Amino acid sequence: MLDKIGIAKRIAQELKDGYFVNLGIGIPTLVANYIPKGINVEIQSENGVLGMGPFPYEGEEDADLINAGKQTITTLAGASFFDSAMSFSMIRGKHVDLTILGAMEVSENGDIANWKIPGKMVKGMGGAMDLVASAENIIVAMMHVNKKGESKILKKCSLPLTGVNCVKKIITELAVMEITPNGIKLLERAPGVSVKHIIGSTEATLIIEGDILEMVID
Repeated sequence: MLDKIGIAKRIAQELKDGYFVNLGIGIPTLVANYIPKGINVEIQSENGVLGMGPFPYEGEEDADLINAGKQTITTLAGASFFDSAMSFSMIRGKHVDLTILGAMEVSENGDIANWKIPGKMVKGMGGAMDLVASAENIIVAMMHVNKKGESKILKKCSLPLTGVNCVKKIITELAVMEITPNGIKLLERAPGVSVKHIIGSTEATLIIEGDILEMVID
């Protein structure tokens, strides 16, 4: 079973050279720390940064450099800064190759709910709806079950939707899964986790074909 860092490391394996990538709040922001050697990606933050680097070491933080989650960040050589209008032009104009988002729920047909829990105060929907409406490739980074042990990967989302039929892949502490026209296909299992455990932790129906390989995490 993976921790949040393990999830981020596995997601980092999905990055390809030359990608422009947007990282959502939560687990996705950790991916910036684990970009594989030998590839060059540009990380875009919706608050107006292109060329975001890993988190700074303690004592080296710059309060003026933050991501969309208000965490301090570093920037790489050649990084640029711009206003929200330009940032969302990049997003809505489909100039981002991969979007990595956290979620509270994902359905078996690729719906995502990640912006509101009814009855709880939220400041707004942020940029999630723009991202899921525009991105061609969306990976969700999330915990497989909630604090009550209930599955967050469902036949149908119960929370207000952020986007419909848009998620391509889900990576959790238990598994790597792909959304297909026929449902959720199990691709990999986390180290030490059985297929039976994954099935028991998933409300949605999983497609199981052949032997499911164990994830390789550096």
